[in-house]
Amino acid sequence: MPDMAQTFDVCIRGAGIVGRTLALLLARERLRVALVAPPQPRSPQQKDVRAYALNASSRAVLQSLRCWPDDEDATPVVGMQVFGDLDGQVQFDAASQDVPALAWIVDVPALEQRLAEAVRYQPQVEIVKEPVEAALTAVCEGRSSSTRTEFGVEFSVTPYSQHAIATRLSCELAHGGIARQWFTPEGILAFLPLGGAEGHEVAVVWSLEQSLVPDWLESDEESFTTRLQSISQDALGRLELVAERATWPLQQAVADRWCGPLDRNSQQSWVLAGDAAHNVHPLAGQGLNLGLGDVQTLARILQERDYWRSPADLKLLRQYERERKASLAPMGLAMDGLQQLFARPEVPVQMLRNWGMKGFERSGLLKSWMAKQAMGLL
Repeated sequence: MPDMAQTFDVCIRGAGIVGRTLALLLARERLRVALVAPPQPRSPQQKDVRAYALNASSRAVLQSLRCWPDDEDATPVVGMQVFGDLDGQVQFDAASQDVPALAWIVDVPALEQRLAEAVRYQPQVEIVKEPVEAALTAVCEGRSSSTRTEFGVEFSVTPYSQHAIATRLSCELAHGGIARQWFTPEGILAFLPLGGAEGHEVAVVWSLEQSLVPDWLESDEESFTTRLQSISQDALGRLELVAERATWPLQQAVADRWCGPLDRNSQQSWVLAGDAAHNVHPLAGQGLNLGLGDVQTLARILQERDYWRSPADLKLLRQYERERKASLAPMGLAMDGLQQLFARPEVPVQMLRNWGMKGFERSGLLKSWMAKQAMGLL
């Protein structure tokens, strides 16, 4: 049990990947951190099918905290192939960008375990069951944050007509470290490589119209894999389902305020980070990268503060908000634009986006800039 007389600099609400990373970054700066992690009810263990595409910037910060997973749980993406619904195609490869990998596909349970172990052995972090008083309350609870609502923050949500279906597949052919994505009128299908460069397993994220989701969730395994095999044009041969199917709605969202005082007479403040502050479409796999970018920026600003400034100083928190909103805006606009463009079934629109993909593939400097932006190198 924590000592209730203990004074904390920061109380972090939300003990997911973003919350735990922030706790470790702040503890490294000798701040006293309370991390709210209520006991989870025991339930039958179901395989977590989530996997994240993490860029070089995210990898660097997790490595600096000694929380990067082992090689078998962090597969380097050496190439990416994107296929349009006609003959448009865009390809990226690590060699042409002079980098070891475009991204790494990280198994979520492995990363969560590493972070949990690091927090457990960090004396500056105290695990608590419920929120405690602190100079700064950092809200990292995810898209459905109750604390954000409690603090009166408006969360502007633009729901998409699509939901995502996620699962895992075993493939007849090795994926070769290539991430593949197919844009079709039916939806967007992504195969993310797992198990190392010569692995035969992929994480699947299939974004499709909400009305189609129940049928594909409940379909038999053979029908489901046959459909994915058809969309993927047999790129990895015969497919076998090796995990349950999970689903969630897709949305674009942003909070109107990312920080503020707890009340008018208080010297305490709050700040949002990760999905509690913003959501983007998963088609470019940037959601967690943006969240980790949030906590890196927040930790840097607090580390660089004048010695007499409190971590709750609103001048610092507003600097964080300005920096992160400026970084988020281009990515949010790009993801929303692509989603809207590929959601249109009309033939003229198909021809336009097909022409656009071909032009982008030949664009040289623009294509290289976009690759570096996604890799977190700009």
